[in-house]
Amino acid sequence: MSDFPLFSRIAEIARNAKNVLVASHLRPDADALGCTIATALWLRSQGVPATAWNEDGMPEKFRYLPESAIVSAPDPSKKDSFDLLLALDTSVKNRLGSVWDAAGSIPCVINIDHHRSNELYGEINCIEPTAPATGQILFDFFRATNSEISPAMAANLYAAISTDTGSFQYRGTSPHTFEVAAELVRIGVDVSEISVAMYDSMPRRRLELLRHALANCEFSERDRAVCFSLSLADVAAMQLLPDDNEGIIDHFRAVDSVIAAVFFEELPGGKVRVSARSKDPRIDVCKICGKFGGGGHQLASGARIRGPLEEVKTKFMETVNHEIRCLD
Repeated sequence: MSDFPLFSRIAEIARNAKNVLVASHLRPDADALGCTIATALWLRSQGVPATAWNEDGMPEKFRYLPESAIVSAPDPSKKDSFDLLLALDTSVKNRLGSVWDAAGSIPCVINIDHHRSNELYGEINCIEPTAPATGQILFDFFRATNSEISPAMAANLYAAISTDTGSFQYRGTSPHTFEVAAELVRIGVDVSEISVAMYDSMPRRRLELLRHALANCEFSERDRAVCFSLSLADVAAMQLLPDDNEGIIDHFRAVDSVIAAVFFEELPGGKVRVSARSKDPRIDVCKICGKFGGGGHQLASGARIRGPLEEVKTKFMETVNHEIRCLD
């Protein structure tokens, strides 16, 4: 992305702000948190006071990120103290969760994201759907505005890009993505060290979750669709943390016959979190999730749907299976 006028405008507004809030979506991944940390560090390097919030604080799984302690849960006592919100990797305003309520009435919102389903809720919207990660957009932003990228910023951006591209495997990974990664390594990213932290440091309870999912998954449409679900009772029995299920769906997408994989997670309050993945652009899970109030990317999307777990699963999989049958 090379929208230099927009980048310059964002940098000017941010550098002139008196107190900036940096935030990303609830149930964050490494793209959301890596971008949050890198942006907060950049602001502070510019002499701008910056606070980094996420509804979930800093989950245990991502504490390997340099300067991870910069991210905290929202503090309602700071309500109405910010004059600028930088919302990162968040396609829909309500995905900021309690951050939005605790932030108060912020006069300016800058929305930086790579989801094509972004609702353009900011006063300024910097959206690049061709970027495989918001971290890549931020790298281009820092370079375009002649900002120094510190080793800590580089590690966070690398984690953001590596994880959101599936270790540089997913559609959308471009020559520029590899160029960005190479530059981040030149700045000082230890690829081996950060890769072990990202991919080879899971707690045993995550293995127990995988065993449960493998034992209870359901295939349909001649093994071209697969789904599995996780109830609140399952979560309690295995003593799972919210981020333990991150990436479990990839094991199911990896089955050679599978086109679409879906994970249903029962949430408190009568809702179900849906994560959908596709290996075929003709099965557009962003479009499918959009029918249920969600969104994301063509091959990776999600939604939060009100209703009992089994009912939501049945309705959603009916739609997925219908789309697959249309390929015949």
